[in-house]
Amino acid sequence: MTQMQTRRSGGRAARRASRAAPVTDELRSIRPGMEGGRYGVLTQEQIETIHEAAIEALETIGLADAPPSGIEHMTRVGVKLGDDGRLRFPRAVVDAALQQAAKEITLCGRDPRHDLLLKGNRVHYGTAGAAVSMVDIDGQNYRDSTVQDLHDAARICDTLDNIHFVQRPMVARDIPDNREMDLNTVYACTSGTFKHVGTSFTEPDYVHSALELLHLIAGGEEAWRARPFVSNSNCFVVPPMKFATEACQVMENCINGGMPVLLLSAGMAGATTPSTIAGAVVQATAECLAGLVYVNAVKPGHPAIFGTWPFGLDLRTGAMTGGSGEQALLSSACAQMHHFYGLPGGAVGGITDAKLPDMQAGWEAMCSNVMAGLSGLNMVYEAAGMHASLLGFCHESLILSDDLIGHALRCVRGIEVTDETLALDQMRQVCLGGPGHYLGTDQTLARMQSDYQYPALGDRTSPKEWAEIGKPNLVAKAIARKEEILSRRAAARFDPEVDAKIRAAFNIHLPA
Repeated sequence: MTQMQTRRSGGRAARRASRAAPVTDELRSIRPGMEGGRYGVLTQEQIETIHEAAIEALETIGLADAPPSGIEHMTRVGVKLGDDGRLRFPRAVVDAALQQAAKEITLCGRDPRHDLLLKGNRVHYGTAGAAVSMVDIDGQNYRDSTVQDLHDAARICDTLDNIHFVQRPMVARDIPDNREMDLNTVYACTSGTFKHVGTSFTEPDYVHSALELLHLIAGGEEAWRARPFVSNSNCFVVPPMKFATEACQVMENCINGGMPVLLLSAGMAGATTPSTIAGAVVQATAECLAGLVYVNAVKPGHPAIFGTWPFGLDLRTGAMTGGSGEQALLSSACAQMHHFYGLPGGAVGGITDAKLPDMQAGWEAMCSNVMAGLSGLNMVYEAAGMHASLLGFCHESLILSDDLIGHALRCVRGIEVTDETLALDQMRQVCLGGPGHYLGTDQTLARMQSDYQYPALGDRTSPKEWAEIGKPNLVAKAIARKEEILSRRAAARFDPEVDAKIRAAFNIHLPA
C-alpha cells in the first residue's frame, strides 16, 4: 500500500471513529421538539374556510349521545340541548373554550429528561395504534399480541433516540379481563420506559384503579399530579358527530385525576367522515372543537391534545389505507388546523399497509412521517412499527423506524443559511491554493455531527465492502438489535419495594 493510500485509509478510519463516538444532545443534528411548519398543504384562505365549515357543523348539526354529566357540564357554559337530543355549539361558546384551552402542554416522562413541550411547530414522534397482532418476522405470519410483547416494545422504545413517547402500540390479548388488561397495560409500559406513556381505559371505573397504581409508581398522589407521566388516549366521539358515552365518562374521570387527555377523533374518509379530504378534516375539526368545549367545561385549561385523526379509505374495497398519500395529506392539513387555533395537536403518521418490513413499508412510513413533521405536527402518533393498517405491530420495524424517523427529523430541521454555512471562506481556502477538496478540513470535521444524520442500521457501504462483511441484511440487523436490547434488564423497572406494593395490590401478569 502506498503512503497516499495509507493516509487516505487512516483519514477514513478517523472519520468513522469520530462519527461513531457518542454525541452530546446539544451537538446532535436532530432532537425531540425541533421546529417544523415549513410546509403547508392548505392556504390561509382554505384554513379559514374549513374553520367556518366546522363552526357551522357545530351550530347546525351538533353532536348526539353525550352522557348526562357531559350534558350538564356543556349546557352550563352555553351549549344548547335540542329536542332531538343533540348538543349544538354556538360560535361564542367555541371561542370561549379556545380562549381557556391550554396553549402549551408538557407531557412528562418518568425521567424529566424525556419531558415533551407541546407548542407551536415543535415535532415529536412516537408509537400508538393498539394493534391486535404481532408480526412474526421469522415465520412471516401474525399472532395475537401479549402483555410481554407490549412491555418489550416499551423497553425497545426506551433505547431509541428518535422515538420520543410510547402510546400503547398493541393490545394485551392474553389478558381476557378488561380491567386487568388496562392496569397491566399501564404497568407494562411504565415499567419499560422512562418516556411519556399514553393509554386508554375500557370503562370509567377502571380509571380510579389506574390512578391508584400510578400514585404508587409516582410516590403519592401529590407527586403524580405534579408530574403526570401517563396520558389518556380518548376516543370521545363515534364519528360521525356523536359522543362515545362511556369514553366521555372515562375522560371526565381522567381530568379529575389530573391526567392529560388526547381528544381523539378517528373517522374514516368515505365511511364515517365525508370521502373528500377537506370534508374529513372539517368533521374531525368540528368533533375536536366539541371535545375542547367539553374538557374546558369540566376544568378550564386542563391539558388536552387536539387529536384530529382522520384515516384514509380505499373506496374500491373499503379497506383502511394508512400508508397512502391521502393519509399524509389528511395529517398535514390537520396540523395546520392545530396551528390556526394555537393548540397542541396530534395526528397519525408512519402507518403502513404493508404486512412486513419491506420496501412498501418504507415508502409508506416515510411519506407521512416526513409530511407530518414538515407541517409542524406536535405529536406524530403511530409513527413506528405499525403494519397492516394498524392490525399488526413489529418490534423489528420499531427499531428500523428509529433510522427512518431520524431522516424525517433531519428534513424537519431544514437548512440553516448563515455566513458560516454559506462557506465562502472555506471555498477561498480550498480553491485558492488549497487542496481542492473539503475532505478533512477543520470546518467539515467540526460540522459532521451537527449537520448530518447517520443511520444506525442502514447500510451505506460500497457493494465491494458489503460483500466483504457478509452481505448484511437490514431485517437481520434489526433482529440482532432487538435481541441485544431485550437481553438486558429494563432500565425503567421499578424499585423492588415499589414493585412489591404494586403486585400486592394488583394482579400483575408480567413476571417479577
